Amino acid sequence: MSLEQDRRISEVVRREQSRLRNFIRRRVPDPRDAEDILQDVFYRLVEANRLLMPIDHVTGWLFRVARNRIADLFRKKKPERFSETAVADEDDELLQLEDLLPSPDAGPEALYARNVLLDELALAIDELPKEQREVFVAHELDGRSFKEIAAETGVNVNTLLSRKRYAVRHLRKRLQSIYNELTNA
Repeated sequence: MSLEQDRRISEVVRREQSRLRNFIRRRVPDPRDAEDILQDVFYRLVEANRLLMPIDHVTGWLFRVARNRIADLFRKKKPERFSETAVADEDDELLQLEDLLPSPDAGPEALYARNVLLDELALAIDELPKEQREVFVAHELDGRSFKEIAAETGVNVNTLLSRKRYAVRHLRKRLQSIYNELTNA
């Protein structure tokens, strides 16, 4: 690439980065995903320039690429089910929720530990903000689809997915700390 091309690309990045980042962040709840998309958009600009692809309206082109990348992200992300959530033990082995719960047939101590975990799960669910709790309970415990929840509540499916993601993160964190307490006791 020539110095002139480098200068032009640097100018476009400097001029458009803030607006494009804000555009992406308003649509993508996870800041890491938003930053990945932003970097990918600029990478595609460099690639297009390297391949000498003519871009007449660079700003419009950047936002179009960003919209497409956002759509790709939401297409590939499946809703995370809490029952499929795993936490890492001390050896970095992933454990499923059912693995964390001692068998009720393993004696009184195991039954006690199971009940403590289930009680903590109930408390953690109660701690969730109302919107997160409602979507979590409807999807995980009631087994309803996001389309059904959206139709009933009038809330956008992407918003429901985001609320569920935050709920799962909170619950995962809470279960990890309780699991650590029980295994280190």
